[in-house]
Amino acid sequence: MSGLLGYDHVQLAIPPGGEDRTRAFFVDLLGMREVPKPDTLSPQGCWFEAVPVSLHIGIDPDFRPATKAHPAFLTDDLAGLRARLENAGVTCQDDKPVPGCVRFFADDPFGNRLEFVQRF
Repeated sequence: MSGLLGYDHVQLAIPPGGEDRTRAFFVDLLGMREVPKPDTLSPQGCWFEAVPVSLHIGIDPDFRPATKAHPAFLTDDLAGLRARLENAGVTCQDDKPVPGCVRFFADDPFGNRLEFVQRF
């Protein structure tokens, strides 16, 4: 029996027409880069990566933000990332401590919950 090796990607949903706001958040604020989607998939949505992280953004016509379920992004500069987000007007929220890391939560432009973590 083979075991799981890790994640290939995480997918988040956004409402139709939200790609430009999503690009501004994930590329301009988080430093990811947009990568082309395969021609066999819908032209809507967008894909990003910051190796080894891959994020797929899909369009949901009945979009509702994920306010509990969330991806957790690992960083080596949590304080700098938080400052960049807050300077852009993004609200960052602390949560209960977790041993071995510091972390905070923020929402993407459409209310999807995101966690940012730095391990020590």
